Amino acid sequence: VQLQASGGGLVQAGGSLRLSCAVSGGTGRIGTVGWSRQAPGKERETVASIPWSGGIGHYVDSVKERFTISRDTAKNMVYLRMNSLKLEDTAVYYCAADPRRRVGVWPSSSYAYWGQGTQVTVSS
Repeated sequence: VQLQASGGGLVQAGGSLRLSCAVSGGTGRIGTVGWSRQAPGKERETVASIPWSGGIGHYVDSVKERFTISRDTAKNMVYLRMNSLKLEDTAVYYCAADPRRRVGVWPSSSYAYWGQGTQVTVSS
């Protein structure tokens, strides 16, 4: 499974961005997709996840009501819509996938497949 993230950039606080992730190479093996982020000097954390076959998204508290994860299995795409961005959202964002179908937000270390990161920088 290969994942290719895009859509990062520089945005002012309060603004919005949509990240995209193209999924290829065996989507039949995917149970869950998610987005993680890693800020300088911090550990990577999963911020959102959703079952690949359908279901609701799950979020860490720090992004609830601001971020929305979605997937389009017809296009093999995963998205992360980020609204009301804050300075502390600055990080490299990664899309990830795992064969297990999960409910809830699981640690980044538990995902089997990773894409390259895309930088999101929120300025004041």
